[in-house]
Amino acid sequence: MFITFEGIDGSGKSTQVRLLAEEFKRMGRDVVITREPGGTCISEIIRGILLDRENVEMTKETELLLYAASRAQHMGEVILPALKGGKMVICERFVDSTLAYQGYGCGIDLDLIETVNHIATNGLKPELTILLDVEVEDGLKRVAAMHGNDRVDRIESRDKEFYNRVRDGYLTIASREPGRVKVIDSSERPPDILQGKILEVIKEKIEL
Repeated sequence: MFITFEGIDGSGKSTQVRLLAEEFKRMGRDVVITREPGGTCISEIIRGILLDRENVEMTKETELLLYAASRAQHMGEVILPALKGGKMVICERFVDSTLAYQGYGCGIDLDLIETVNHIATNGLKPELTILLDVEVEDGLKRVAAMHGNDRVDRIESRDKEFYNRVRDGYLTIASREPGRVKVIDSSERPPDILQGKILEVIKEKIEL
C-alpha cells in the first residue's frame, strides 16, 4: 500500500510519518518511509537547490520541473521497487504538494501540473492520502519555533497569503477526491492522539 502525508509546513507530517511507520513495524509490516523532494541521492541534491534561500531568481516553472525531476528519480529508485517488492510505502509529500504549492500557491496551470506529474509518476497515485490541516498562522509559528525565522528555507519563507492559497488548494483537492484524501485537524491534538485518529482512517482502508 502507498500512503502519503500532505499539509502546509508546520502541520506535523514528519512526526506522524514516523509514528505510523513505527506502528506498522510493531505489527510486523515491511515499511519504507521516504519524503519529497528527496528520498534518493539525486533527489536530495535537487531538494537542496529547491530549498536554498540563495536561489531567489528561480522561476516558478523551474521550480515545478525540479520537483518533477526529483519525483521521477524517487519513483524509479525507491517507490516503485518497494511497492513491487510487496512493501508498504509511507511518503511525506507527493503529487498533491505540487498541485497545492506550485498550482494553487504559485498560479501555474493545474492541467499542466497534472501532465508533468503524470510523466514523473507514470500515473501512480497513493491509495490513501492523509491531509493534516492546520491554520496557516499556527503552522508558520510551529516552523519558526522549530527552525527560527533566520533558518527557514526558500519555500517556508513565503508570506501568509501564499500559504492561505496553498491550504485552500489542499482542501479543494480533498473535496474533489474524498475517497483518497482524508482531512484530519492537526491544530491542537497531541501527536499520540492525532496518531489514533490517523489509524482509525487507515483501518477503513486495510486490515491492521
